[in-house]
Amino acid sequence: MSKKRGLSLEEKREHILQIFYESHDFFLVYFWSLPSCAGNQLRNTHYKLEADIKASKKRLAELVELRENLKKGREDSDERNSALEEMKIVERKYNALKDEMELYADNDPATLDAMKSATEIAVSATNRWTDNIFTVQHWCSQNFPQAREQLGHLYGEVGITEDLDYIEPSKV
Repeated sequence: MSKKRGLSLEEKREHILQIFYESHDFFLVYFWSLPSCAGNQLRNTHYKLEADIKASKKRLAELVELRENLKKGREDSDERNSALEEMKIVERKYNALKDEMELYADNDPATLDAMKSATEIAVSATNRWTDNIFTVQHWCSQNFPQAREQLGHLYGEVGITEDLDYIEPSKV
C-alpha cells in the first residue's frame, strides 16, 4: 500500500486564504455587528435617561403638591402673625433661661459628683506616682550608697523635696 500524500504547508496556506477570500461572511458579520451593538447601547442609555426624566418630573409634581398642602393654613393673617410673635418671645425667654442655667451648672449635683469622682481618681494616681518616686529613691540609695549626695541634688533639681508626701483624700 502506498502512503497517502498530504498537503504541504504552502498548499494549506493557499487553500485557507482561498476559502477566506471567497467567504465574505466574516467581513459582513464583523461590519454589521459593531454598529448594532453601539446602537443598542445608545438606545439603552436613551431609555434610562427618559426614565430618569420621568421620575424627576413625578418627584417635582409631588413636591409642588406638598408645598401647596403645607401653605394651606399658613396664610398671612393677624392671628398667625400674633402667634409667630408669641413664639419668638417664648424662644427668647427659653434661651435666656438656658443661659442662666449654664451659670449655675457648677452647682449641679451631677456635675459635683463627676468632679468628686475625677478628684478621687486624680488623688489615687498622684499617690501611685509618689509611691513610685519613693521606690526609685530607695532603690537608688540601696544600689548607689556612694552617690547619695549627688542623688539628693538631682532630686532637688527636678522638684522632689523632703516635704513630698502622699495626699490624703480628706484634704482635697
